[in-house]
Amino acid sequence: MAGQGTAVDIEIVRLPDAPPSQRATSTDGRIVYAVGDIHGCYPQLSALLEAIVADVEAADVAVPPLLVFCGDYVDRGPETANVVTALIWLARHAALDVVFLRGNHEVMLLDFIDQPEESLAWLRRDGKATLTSYGVRFSDIAPDAYDEECFRLRDRLMDKMPASHLEFLRGLPVTHVCGDYVFVHAGMKPGVPIARQDEEDCLWIGKEFLTSDHRFEKVVVHGHSWSSAEPVVLPNRIGIDTGAYATGVLSAVRLQGRRIGFLQARSHAMAATVSATRGPKISPGGQ
Repeated sequence: MAGQGTAVDIEIVRLPDAPPSQRATSTDGRIVYAVGDIHGCYPQLSALLEAIVADVEAADVAVPPLLVFCGDYVDRGPETANVVTALIWLARHAALDVVFLRGNHEVMLLDFIDQPEESLAWLRRDGKATLTSYGVRFSDIAPDAYDEECFRLRDRLMDKMPASHLEFLRGLPVTHVCGDYVFVHAGMKPGVPIARQDEEDCLWIGKEFLTSDHRFEKVVVHGHSWSSAEPVVLPNRIGIDTGAYATGVLSAVRLQGRRIGFLQARSHAMAATVSATRGPKISPGGQ
């Protein structure tokens, strides 16, 4: 794969399957993989993609599988630039169908590019890692930083960022539907039909969605929110963000008809600091 990331010892783990879904029975006759929040963790991404390719080859299917990325490719982790380069390469060369969804962190990066003076909070909290990955060097942003400093940083980023990266970031859709599943970054507002969901909710929603037992027309597969290195399987949703930038664990769900499986790429150096993952967290109500 394109990109030269930091050498990190990565282990691929196949988790035990969740119980067969009772609600979602169709993936349109194909295997579907969905990847959680990457956040600049290039070594995990590279290893997970190799595992997915091997899984596809072993399955020997007639219909090309679908690979969905649920957003948040940038920020926090150290290798945003390499991650975006790899995703663009994948879009051009993969032998399977690929969909890249927008995450709230892509929105914040684009907001910085378009209105840098409004992005001091992002620069201090999450954006520094992204700019550094593109070779933009700067000291910590002072609390009384002037707008001019933000514009200078934006201009330096634009000098360093390939045009293909900006085009990629601006062209990301918000949702994707396949069979009985809908894929989105953060989730959806309970009680609102999928077709009428607000983009802001799809990118930012939290507790209102996570604590709801509302059953949408389709099972929602999402990232954005994590509490451990374990994916979550509930009757109305599957959560696949496992905090890669903090836990060292990047997860993908594997859907095929009623079957729900998981692949994980775990950094030995980071995953040792979190509890061992035994399998997905599953609601007593099943899928």
